[in-house]
Amino acid sequence: MIISILLLIISFFLNILGLMEMFPLLVSSPLLFISIFVTLYLVNHRKTFKGF
Repeated sequence: MIISILLLIISFFLNILGLMEMFPLLVSSPLLFISIFVTLYLVNHRKTFKGF
């Protein structure tokens, strides 16, 4: 969980650098999407019912 939040912060920073054309935007945008997806998946998956 903490690793995914850290990945989210790093990928957001890389995306800001990509918008300033200091880092490739084609790399930073999918990385930001994947990190948001993984973070939301881990937050929502913890509360699922696994059965009896």
